[in-house]
Amino acid sequence: MSAQNLVVVESPAKAKTINKYLGDSFDVVASYGHVRDLPPKDGSVQPDDDFAMRWDVDQVSKKRIDDVAKRLKGAKRLYLATDPDREGEAISWHMREELERRNALKGVEVSRVVFNEITKGAVLDAMERPRALNDELIEAYLARRALDYLVGFTLSPVLWRKLPGAKSAGRVQSVALRLVCEREAEIEAFRAQEYWSIDAQMQNGEGQGFPAKLTHLDGKKLDKFGLPNEASATRAVEAVRAAAFSVAKVERKQTRRNPAPPFTTSTLQQEASRKLYFGATKTMTLAQKLYEGVDIGGETVGLITYMRTDSTILSNDALTAARNLISDDYGPDYLPNGPRQYKTKAKNAQEAHEAVRPTDLFRRPSQVRRYLDGDMLKLYELIWKRTLASQMESAVLDNVAVDLADPSGDTILRATGSVIRFDGFLTLYREDVDDPGEESDEGRMLPPLSEGDAAKLLEATPNQHFTQPPPRYTEASLVKKMEELGIGRPSTYASILKVLQDREYVRLDKRRFTPEDRGRLVTAFLTSFFERYFSYDFTAALEEQLDEVSDGKTDWKQVLRDFWQAFSAICTETMDLSPMDVRETIDRELGPHFFEADENGSTEAARRCPACTDGRLGLNFGKFGAFIACSNYPDCKFTRNIGTAANDGNGAGPVEGEFPRELGLDPETGEAIMLKNGPYGLYVQRGEAEKGKKPKRSSLLKGMEPDSVDLQTALRLLSLPRELGDHPESGQKIQAGLGRYGPYIKHGDRFISLPEDDDVLTIGINRAVAVIAEAGEKGKPRAGKELGNHPRDGKPIQLGSGRFGPYVKHGKIYASIPRGTEPDDVTLEQAIELIDAKAAKKSAAKKGEAKKASSKKGTAKKTAAKKGSGKKSAAKKASAKKAGAKKTAARTAG
Repeated sequence: MSAQNLVVVESPAKAKTINKYLGDSFDVVASYGHVRDLPPKDGSVQPDDDFAMRWDVDQVSKKRIDDVAKRLKGAKRLYLATDPDREGEAISWHMREELERRNALKGVEVSRVVFNEITKGAVLDAMERPRALNDELIEAYLARRALDYLVGFTLSPVLWRKLPGAKSAGRVQSVALRLVCEREAEIEAFRAQEYWSIDAQMQNGEGQGFPAKLTHLDGKKLDKFGLPNEASATRAVEAVRAAAFSVAKVERKQTRRNPAPPFTTSTLQQEASRKLYFGATKTMTLAQKLYEGVDIGGETVGLITYMRTDSTILSNDALTAARNLISDDYGPDYLPNGPRQYKTKAKNAQEAHEAVRPTDLFRRPSQVRRYLDGDMLKLYELIWKRTLASQMESAVLDNVAVDLADPSGDTILRATGSVIRFDGFLTLYREDVDDPGEESDEGRMLPPLSEGDAAKLLEATPNQHFTQPPPRYTEASLVKKMEELGIGRPSTYASILKVLQDREYVRLDKRRFTPEDRGRLVTAFLTSFFERYFSYDFTAALEEQLDEVSDGKTDWKQVLRDFWQAFSAICTETMDLSPMDVRETIDRELGPHFFEADENGSTEAARRCPACTDGRLGLNFGKFGAFIACSNYPDCKFTRNIGTAANDGNGAGPVEGEFPRELGLDPETGEAIMLKNGPYGLYVQRGEAEKGKKPKRSSLLKGMEPDSVDLQTALRLLSLPRELGDHPESGQKIQAGLGRYGPYIKHGDRFISLPEDDDVLTIGINRAVAVIAEAGEKGKPRAGKELGNHPRDGKPIQLGSGRFGPYVKHGKIYASIPRGTEPDDVTLEQAIELIDAKAAKKSAAKKGEAKKASSKKGTAKKTAAKKGSGKKSAAKKASAKKAGAKKTAARTAG
């Protein structure tokens, strides 16, 4: 029997939690995120048909919608309770549209409900205050989706044609990529500048020591570059040592430091990156679990509010709870006179929700410790501390600055100190920064000093410094910069960073982003030929227009018309560019990256071909992407592969030389060992390809320079994988090898990545056994846990994870788990649905192939029959011809 009320949410975990709150008269079902999308093919958005959009429902989503339609029979009301943001509104709209198309909503009242936290009180309160779907939010979603589609499907073919090796471009991702590439260009163009400082160790009249720095010399204040070289620093030290110092001025100032506001999506990602070393995707995954609900002593409850928000507002209930908790745990001194109110500083911020906070501040981290895994607890504790600290009293600091001067006042030293007089919020939480810069004075206390007191110089030390280039972006600083510029929105930051890495446009090395050459080529192309559309101001202005659509101030289709008219025209113009135009433009743009400039900024010396000496090196494009080649080609075949070992600014340049290069002969087989350069980088090869036989090949190890590869090294690479021996406990063989993910150790069915400090070519059995022991459960076979048996044949269904993500497996059928669904939440029933849908799809495909083959067979028979009948007809004609000839001959004879 159907329930009177049906509630649709996104995830099974959320459905399970809410079902417990609402009781038997409600049936809560999960949509598993979006139930339909634009098909990934040209024509899904039709600009000529007033931007009509063609939506597609895949087989898995069809089953979800069918299930909702089935459960609606007999129900009186449908509540669409997806997330409280634009994307959630869109999911509800898609669900309603599809149910209406199936005529499943006759006699059913449809309502939209939103709650910012999954707690019993919040959910029950929301159910009492339903509303209609918000057309403005839906239209803003449609405009964004159409824009992203049109940019991707219009621009990507231009990229593929004009920039071989490029994968695709995105409206917002490409602007984020530009930030990373431009920062790298700044680092490469940076020239360090020398400067010196003078540190002095002083002593007061009571023999107490303290540090000071030289600030004035010859009566002039020294700026950063006031002492530009060693000679000037030496002269300054001599002046300091020759002077007699006394206290000229003492400044005492009390300052207040205020707490940071509670978390928004971006500040949560930034602080989790800095304090916990979590990537943006990991942070949002953990936050999603905390939001959707955790079993706390038999009750499932959401521990934090909705985590996609750009608001710093706290509800009145949260403010009251925070103030009560501060008073109880820290005392009245730590409680300000009134609640603190914060205003979002981010450009284009939409304060539609609360800040990210615990649903119950009295649920302390220590109380939920046993219910959460390590990383979830760390993130919850971070959110709890930040929220509580945001409502605590300011910290009070005593700052002291003392000027020590010689009698003439020409030479002055300054000593500074800063002492926390009252710690306030600092007793609980301190905000981290990416690049703290110079050492802080905090905690440094100066001894008693009064004006006129003599101060003795103990030592003066000159220190050499060099200016540093701007730092590469971390995930935290890139998200912060995007937010400042108004690029993207809270829900998109994590996916933007992931897409850039998945496309191999950037790599994350030591927690900082470095652009790959492929990414720099794409950025150079887009900024050269589509400058307006990938500028920071244009992207931010477009975001503002889309926000105005959300507010009901702008027509969404007019935004699309204004964008599309000019964008489609420039795409057509760019498609007409000649390969030489593109090559010369990008060569000019990226010349300083690929070729080192001299002191005058010219790259011509570095462009001289090392092979033929009179050729000029420049950028070229081939089937597999860009490379550096000599202008004297084909007479000179010198090339440099720019995708394998990009210049890192530290003197390690790209791979260059003439390939293939013979290293010698294999002493066992007599075959030639060659060093070759292919589309995926350098590799060694034994012998040449023969009919039915591929030669043995092996990639070079990471960081291996081509000049260091000799015959012995190549032979050792070609010997991989190599057996090391048997494991002393399991008795299973251990191998060392090189795979697509790098060097590994194989033990039975387990593959364990080799630590960076170990060499796959030299590692021995003892070290391998230790690596296996240190890995613990890592590297176990990919087959995961069994969910149960399929009712059709009784064979097991397994949950696993492969190169394309999590899946369920039954026999030879592998079905991917939909994006947004946690593998651990998948039930046996859901797995059966996924597998049956995949099996049906395979079966349909086979039938289609069989039908095609049958059709071809029939056509062949008909053709053969026609040919046969044609032969018969020809034979009859020939026979008739002969008969006619005989008659004619007879008449002639008669």
